[in-house]
Amino acid sequence: MALFQLTINGQTKEVEADASTPLLWVLRDHLKMVGTKFGCGIAQCGACTVLLNGNAIRSCQLPVSAVGNQKVTTIEGLSDDGSHPLQQAWVEVDVPQCGYCQAGQIMQAASLLNQNSNPTDEEIEAVMNGNICRCGTYLRIKEAIKLAVKNA
Repeated sequence: MALFQLTINGQTKEVEADASTPLLWVLRDHLKMVGTKFGCGIAQCGACTVLLNGNAIRSCQLPVSAVGNQKVTTIEGLSDDGSHPLQQAWVEVDVPQCGYCQAGQIMQAASLLNQNSNPTDEEIEAVMNGNICRCGTYLRIKEAIKLAVKNA
């Protein structure tokens, strides 16, 4: 076991964990931040997506020892009150059905908008392609991203 100092959602957190523990389990089990979901465990579904220095990563495959001094943002840290344009658009468009994948979807979309403030439909589809929604709300996800761009 090792002691790690992590910057998560703008706050310093100390965690004692095995160096190989995936960030996902540090967030969920050690820090009780359960917005980030376990989906597949092999970085293929996107349910565990968080931001690392503003870029989307799959937290199920990133060992806590690799985080270092980088800044982690989870769905809990996107905004304190649900006021982030993506969160508001998700509600307005009524994106989720079961909701399980939606935190990862929103975090992937946040990464996209961090890099491209006005993406085309094709750019949205390309970036969001790796996030699986078993309920099939892909069209509403794209509509919500476009609405967030408009309202930002």
